[in-house]
Amino acid sequence: MTGLRVLAVDDELPALEDLAYLLRADPRIAEVLTARDGAAALRLLDRGIADGRPIDAVFLDIRMRGLDGVVLGRLLAQFANPPRVVFVTAYEEHAVDAFEIKAEDYLLKPVRPERLAEAIRRVALSADVTVDAEESDTIPVELGGVTRFVSSADVVYVEAQGDYARLHTQSGTHLVRIPLNTLEERWAGAGFVRVHRSHLVAVKHIEELHIDSGRCTVRVGRTEIPVSRRHTRELRDLLVRRAKR
Repeated sequence: MTGLRVLAVDDELPALEDLAYLLRADPRIAEVLTARDGAAALRLLDRGIADGRPIDAVFLDIRMRGLDGVVLGRLLAQFANPPRVVFVTAYEEHAVDAFEIKAEDYLLKPVRPERLAEAIRRVALSADVTVDAEESDTIPVELGGVTRFVSSADVVYVEAQGDYARLHTQSGTHLVRIPLNTLEERWAGAGFVRVHRSHLVAVKHIEELHIDSGRCTVRVGRTEIPVSRRHTRELRDLLVRRAKR
């Protein structure tokens, strides 16, 4: 199986849109459906089964109008082949209910991208999902209502901005809601190295390494990027090995 088909359920539209955006940014997810209440969620789940394209996981708010998340979760547990359930809520007191329903995870709002990534990892392992390396190196970027897909191969360096990261390409920059730590792990196999607490750099784009009075920087294009002391030796050795090859 390749790529998860998931359903996000929340009666608050801004929260639903944020969750759907974060889910679509994960390469393990192939399709994201959304519903504003439990009844709409059940209709989408039934339609998926009827079409032979069942939903693999439901990311579910708890306190909703009408059919609340706990009741919906219990209904889903009675399916012949139940979808995995991840609760996404602002309230901690329903954790026992989640445990009884055998939910895959229990996330508190506001959802941190790294915690969501961990929940998706658990769901993917349970569903035996695999992802092509090329897919895992691509990130969706929203530009005025249009989604573009930026490949790691086009990124020169990445700059941390809180829980966001700014991707610097040769043609411009893109702000994405992914922490730098997550990108560091995700793009380690794509030739990116951490040079500073706030920077990842594509090794192939490093043109010069400067060390002066204990201060180290690398040049990528016209940009000078600081290298922290803890990363200086490792980076220098890496560049030397690369030059020898």
